[in-house]
Amino acid sequence: MLTRRHFFTGTLAFFSTPMSAPLHAAPVSDRSSWDRWDAQVTPEDYDPATSNPWGLNGRYLPQLVETKSGLTPGDIHVDAVARYLYHIQEGGVAMRYGVAIAKGNLYEPGTYTIRRKRKWPTWTPTAAMIAREPDVYGPFRNGMDAGPKNPLGSRAFYLYVGNRDTYLRIHGSPVPQSIGGRASSGCVRMVMAHINGLYDQVETGATAYLHPPEERISASS
Repeated sequence: MLTRRHFFTGTLAFFSTPMSAPLHAAPVSDRSSWDRWDAQVTPEDYDPATSNPWGLNGRYLPQLVETKSGLTPGDIHVDAVARYLYHIQEGGVAMRYGVAIAKGNLYEPGTYTIRRKRKWPTWTPTAAMIAREPDVYGPFRNGMDAGPKNPLGSRAFYLYVGNRDTYLRIHGSPVPQSIGGRASSGCVRMVMAHINGLYDQVETGATAYLHPPEERISASS
């Protein structure tokens, strides 16, 4: 016969092991889909200098341009005023691409090292992003799988200061119409087809210079 004492003893025993929170699987990048995704974000008969299904101002298409002397081949320079990224090459030239930079005061000029680079990266918003815009970023606090709709797009360069990951990235964007503007939460955005072409040309260990935007130039002039 079960008494009240037996019932509570049994109940306590049943719940004696604390219930753990549900585990969330880490976001993944399906390698078997990479080629298909690359084709999906690359225009048919793609020519970097002329293909423009995104309706960009023509100056934001990739162009080979002359540069001033003294720049180190392999390095990246982001002109935040003109919204250009330059990949420095030998012979006083660079490949120039259009970019979007961060909104408001979220852009962080400085000198960084590209310590990692990834094809079709996964994405997890930072705690600061979630705190700043919980309705926008909160639903993705556990991360997002790679793919054409992922905010980091098809390729990403990870910017470090020393051994510290700054959580700043130069990356492809599923919103190419933002190129030329201020749109991100700190990163530098590129058209996915453009960064796909740049990706293999950039070595880990290269330096990325994020030059000040217009308001910081005017404030210091």
